[in-house]
Amino acid sequence: MCYLCSMMLRKLIPVLVMVLSLPGCSKDELRTSGIDTIDNRLFGSGPYYAMGFQFSSGAAVSTLDDPGPDIVLYMNADNPALPRLTFQASNFQPSFALAGTYASEAEAIAAFNGLTDVGTYSWDEIAEPIVPNQVWVYRSSRELYTKIRTVSTVSEMRPDIPFRYGECTFEWMHQPDGTPTFPAQ
Repeated sequence: MCYLCSMMLRKLIPVLVMVLSLPGCSKDELRTSGIDTIDNRLFGSGPYYAMGFQFSSGAAVSTLDDPGPDIVLYMNADNPALPRLTFQASNFQPSFALAGTYASEAEAIAAFNGLTDVGTYSWDEIAEPIVPNQVWVYRSSRELYTKIRTVSTVSEMRPDIPFRYGECTFEWMHQPDGTPTFPAQ
């Protein structure tokens, strides 16, 4: 072997050892909790779509995607004097249970953190009305559970949107293994 090749090999081997000893590249681990915001804006020019939230991927997902979002935010304006924000699901089963509505953010946080077991609830098809300082439990069609704390909401008319705009910021924790027990916080 030539002298130049030998020198290059001596310099290359430590670099290769270091590169190969680093952890392998992998996908980021899926989120199972966080704070996110969804709204009721529509996109597209036909078919129209909204962006909902999918707990299993921890991301905003289009209603045109397959699988679609677990929850979508709607504005129920059947009574224009009292419009209501709602969470809805497209899984053909009652999916929402209100665990509680609290007078303060501190009480809602304590209730959310203290909710470690799904428990027994009366399940509804729609979560309404969505207001700040609530704790909801969501049940998917695969019997996977997510707890949700509503942090803040917006309900207003905006000049660039032809219908009432709605927005909800929420904290969530998903239990992807199918057990009704949430990790302690």
